[in-house]
Formats: sequence, C-alpha cells, structure tokens
Amino acid sequence: MKVLAFEDSVDIEALLISGGIDLSAIEFKQFWDSQNYLERISKFSPDILMLDHYMPPTRGLDLLKSLLSSDVSRPPTIIAMSSASMANNAMLNAGADIGIVKFSVPELDVWNQS
Repeated sequence: MKVLAFEDSVDIEALLISGGIDLSAIEFKQFWDSQNYLERISKFSPDILMLDHYMPPTRGLDLLKSLLSSDVSRPPTIIAMSSASMANNAMLNAGADIGIVKFSVPELDVWNQS
C-alpha cells in the first residue's frame, strides 16, 4: 500500500509508528509543503492521500478541490487530518472519504488493509 501525506508540522510516519502501526508493507512518503501537489500526487500514485488543512502554500481544502477537478487520478482513499474539526468537515463536504483529528490517525481501520 502506498501512502502520501501532505502535512507541514507533524511527522505522520512517526505518529503512525508510535500508535502501533506496522509500516513494513506500506510505502510512505510525506511532503512538508503543498508545492507542485498535483505533480507529486500523480508521480507517487498513492492508495491513501492524507491532507492537512492548514499547510503552505496551498491549504488542504483547496488542494482537494483542485485534485478532484484535475486529470490526476483520484486516490482510492483521501483522509482529511486537521486538528480542527471544522476543517475536516469542509474537506469531507468537498470529497474526502475520512475526516479525523490528526493525532487519532493511527486509530483508523485503513492501516489493517496493508
């Protein structure tokens, strides 16, 4: 399984490991900014795309809207993972599959599918 995270402040891989997630069968990549996001998503072709809302230069919500209206293939699972529930709700309304407070990400069932 391939996982791509756009998050500017929290090391998501470390968060998953500290939450007990076995990443041995997961190819994980994190970008600490959202520059060239469509190119990055297209090149990596993730199974799971994780988006923080408050991230420079393009917010997660705007990134999601742009992705869904582009020619880039939509990842099967898109996770909105902001610390603000209102931001997660906005991304859910825009087309994300899951909205969760960032520090609860290791609790998701998606990690059992690898």
